[in-house]
Amino acid sequence: MGRMAEAALAGGAHVTGVLPRFMDELEWGHRSLSELRLVGDMHERKRVMLELSDAVIALPGGCGTLEELFEAITWKRLGLFFGPIVMVNVNGFFDPCVALLNRAVDERFMNERHREMWAVVADPELVPMALEGATEWSRDARSFATG
Repeated sequence: MGRMAEAALAGGAHVTGVLPRFMDELEWGHRSLSELRLVGDMHERKRVMLELSDAVIALPGGCGTLEELFEAITWKRLGLFFGPIVMVNVNGFFDPCVALLNRAVDERFMNERHREMWAVVADPELVPMALEGATEWSRDARSFATG
């Protein structure tokens, strides 16, 4: 995250960080951000990040990245988030994740329409095209959330 923030700041972007207080106390926060919002815990962090976001772009990462990705997909499925979700599948990192999501659809734990909630691109240069081409998620998503 720090490298992404540095690159965005170097390009003149406004970068907002959302950090739980305990991480700030451990001095894990990035001190050069345009804005740093301190929150109570990880749950609040995910909520605030999704509320501030127009899209979710997941780069390869650890359990926190995967948790945040699945939370975004869950929120979208429930009609709480409507923006594009893009997985940047460098070196096939997200292949097992996509296979699991597709299996959930195939086994009818999710509706066939739920496959439209995410996009997968092979490298970062394809993210803008994926965002532009994202299927608009229905504001009536709750009507088939359980299907």
